[in-house]
Amino acid sequence: MQLTERDRKYIWHPFTPQKNMVIPIPIVKGKGALLYDDKGNSYVDAISSWWVTLHGHAHPYIAEKLYKQALQLEQVIFAGFTHQPAVDLAERLINLLPEGFSKIFYSDNGSTSTEVALKMAIQYWWNQNEGTGNTKQERKNKILAFKNSYHGDTFGAMSVSDRSVFTLAFHDLLFEVIFIDTPTGDNIDDTKAIVHKHANEIAAFIYEPLVQGAGGMKMYDDYLMNELLSTVKQHDIICIADEVMTGFGRTGKIFASEYMNQKPDIICLSKGLTGGTMALGVTACNEKIYNAYVNDDKLKTFFHGHSFTANPLACTAALASMYLLEQPQTHEAIKWLTKENEIFRERIINGYHLICRNVSCLGTILAFEIALGKDEYLNNISSVITEKALAKGVYIRPLGNTVYIMPPYCITKDELMKVYKTIIEILNELN
Repeated sequence: MQLTERDRKYIWHPFTPQKNMVIPIPIVKGKGALLYDDKGNSYVDAISSWWVTLHGHAHPYIAEKLYKQALQLEQVIFAGFTHQPAVDLAERLINLLPEGFSKIFYSDNGSTSTEVALKMAIQYWWNQNEGTGNTKQERKNKILAFKNSYHGDTFGAMSVSDRSVFTLAFHDLLFEVIFIDTPTGDNIDDTKAIVHKHANEIAAFIYEPLVQGAGGMKMYDDYLMNELLSTVKQHDIICIADEVMTGFGRTGKIFASEYMNQKPDIICLSKGLTGGTMALGVTACNEKIYNAYVNDDKLKTFFHGHSFTANPLACTAALASMYLLEQPQTHEAIKWLTKENEIFRERIINGYHLICRNVSCLGTILAFEIALGKDEYLNNISSVITEKALAKGVYIRPLGNTVYIMPPYCITKDELMKVYKTIIEILNELN
C-alpha cells in the first residue's frame, strides 16, 4: 500500500474538508526554503510551513544541537526540577524582548501560550481581590479583543477570537468578549469610547500587533494602535500581545510590539520560536503580573502546566534558532525581503488593480485579496491557487481569497523571484 493510501486510511488532516479531500503530497526531505516530494519534485515553501520555519528546513546547526541534547537529557518534569536549556532560553528571551519583561512561562504551542496569558491576566485580578463580588457585573473578568482576530483553537483562544468559520460550531460555549475594530482614523474615537465605557469590567486586552494572521493577514496602523494602547493602559487594563505569528523578525523588527511606544504586559510566542523545528510555547510577563502570584496564600498559585513544559529538546532548538536569528546575515536577509516585498507590492498595485485589492506588506509578509467570490475562508479560489502554484513548483496556501507569502529568511534571490513569477502567472490566468 502506498504512503498516500495509508495516510488516507489512518490520518485526519487539520483544516481540511474530509470529503473529496485532495491527496496529500508525500514530502521526504526539506532543505533551506525547498521541500522535496517522493517523486523528486521540489517546491519553494513560500509560507514557511504555516509561518514557523525561520531559517529553512533541516538546518544543520539546529539539528546538531538537538542531537547532542538528545544524548544528554530529552525530558524531565518541570515542577521541582530545572535544566540548562530552559534557563539559558529564558535569559536569552528576556534580553531579546522589549524592555520590561521579567519572567518566562513555558507551554506547548501558540494556542496554549494565549490560554496561559488569559489565565494569568484574569487570575491577576482575582489575586488582587477584585473577583470577590457577588454578581458577574462586579468582577473585573471581561476580555477586550479585536474583531477579525484569531488566537488559536483551544476554548479560551477561540473565545477571544472573532466569531468565524473556525469557531462556528462552538459559539454557544464560548465566553463573552467585548470586540472592537482595529484602529483607523475614522473609528479611533468611537473605539476609545468603548474602552472607557467598559473599563471597570475589562481584565485584559489581547491583540495581534499590526497583522491579523489567520483572519486574512490584515494590517493596521502602528501610530493609531499606540494611541489605543495608551487609552487602554490609562485604565490599568492588562495588555496581551499575541506575537505567535509576528515574532522573531516577521514584520521587519524582532517583535511587532517594537513599532509602538506602549508595550504589553504579557507577550505570547510560538511558531518561529524554535525555528520551526518542534513545538514550544512561551508566555512572558512583566514584574507587575508576576508579583500578584508571590503570596503566602497558596490559593493564589498559578495552577497551570503541561507534561512537556520546558522540554529540553524544544528549548535547545529555540536557543539554536535565537543564535541564528541574531547573526548579521539574518538581519540582512530580513531587510532584503522587506525591500523586495515593497517592490513587488507596487507591481501588483500598478498592474493588477482590477483583480487584486488591499495589497499590503510589512517586513517579510506580503498579502493581497483576490477580487473573485466572497471574502471568506471557504472561498474556493484558495484551492485553485494552491494547485496552480504547486504545478509551478511553489507552495502557497491562501486564507480563502487572501493570498500571502511569508518565506524563510534563507530563501535565495532565484527562489523568491520564482515565487513572485508564479504569483504573476496565476494572476494573469485569473485576470
